[in-house]
Amino acid sequence: MGLFGRDGKGNPFDWLVVGLGNPGEKYANTRHNVGEDALRLLAERRGETLKGGKDNALLAETRFGPPGNDQRVALAFPITYMNESGRAVGALARRFRIESPEQIIVIQDELDLPPGEMKLKAGGGLAGHNGLRSITQHLKTQDYLRVRIGVGKPDSAHVGKVHVLAKIPKRQREVLDVAIVEAADAVEMIIADGIDVAMQRYNRSR
Repeated sequence: MGLFGRDGKGNPFDWLVVGLGNPGEKYANTRHNVGEDALRLLAERRGETLKGGKDNALLAETRFGPPGNDQRVALAFPITYMNESGRAVGALARRFRIESPEQIIVIQDELDLPPGEMKLKAGGGLAGHNGLRSITQHLKTQDYLRVRIGVGKPDSAHVGKVHVLAKIPKRQREVLDVAIVEAADAVEMIIADGIDVAMQRYNRSR
């Protein structure tokens, strides 16, 4: 039945959580891959390992929440390059029979937030993020949820690509590691309590 509708093949998953980044050792520990870092932390907390499979993604199928009230969650890291992330996300939304874009959580790096700041967003603009642009093209909607991990802006716009693909300096790495843990916590709260409760918790002034 295409995106966001039942197709009659068993029960749909409750959530699709996507951590954005670029594949390969070359891009590990870069600003652009903080979404992947948070996703791997979520998998690790559940004793899961992301494994290769169909749909251009590393994937773990798991459950969040207490027995009897748990929710089926797919954790995915697209192994396309960032600007093709939507190819994987669109295919996974169909595969797991996701019924609404509000059941898709995308964890991303965010130039418009200071390093280490973490904010949540439901829908809205793309802020020039190539991964979000690709996802929006394939889902045909911007209404999915975002967990935004601030990586700060470079001094000049023309070095933005260099900035996000550079290895993270030690001092900033420590700040981002805290934000990555917070991002994983926020995903868990969204799934347990809903996006509005999570936004009240994490988007307030500190």
